[in-house]
Amino acid sequence: MAVPGIKEEELALIKSALLLGFLQKVFQRDARILEQSGLLKSPEAYVELIHGGEHRVALVLSEIHGKFRERNIQIERIHQDENGIQAEYRCRGYHGKMRILWAGLQREVSSRMRAYLNGSAPEPGPSRRERTEKGNLKAQSLP
Repeated sequence: MAVPGIKEEELALIKSALLLGFLQKVFQRDARILEQSGLLKSPEAYVELIHGGEHRVALVLSEIHGKFRERNIQIERIHQDENGIQAEYRCRGYHGKMRILWAGLQREVSSRMRAYLNGSAPEPGPSRRERTEKGNLKAQSLP
């Protein structure tokens, strides 16, 4: 059961914050691996591209956090396990949980990674696919 009165747009903001936080860590890890691997003669260009994507992710995350403040939303805990990631959040005083399964997370992160590396970051909020495909998004209230 979802948090009373929570809107789809608010769930989409929470989901985007989780996805983008995960994506930011992926970009940081990948840049570090390229810098330290010694396999490339000129890793600088690739690392700059990744840092540009990471910067665009940070800008959108900043916008999302501003919307969180406007709507009184807080992500309290994020936990990863073998099934995916789960977040505990609070929206206008009500507690809820959101789980994103690895299959859906990997598909979405891969898609967003390409967009942020190309410099065409999507707007925060639900994408067309998110609005039509909700199979891996479960929001529920805490007991």
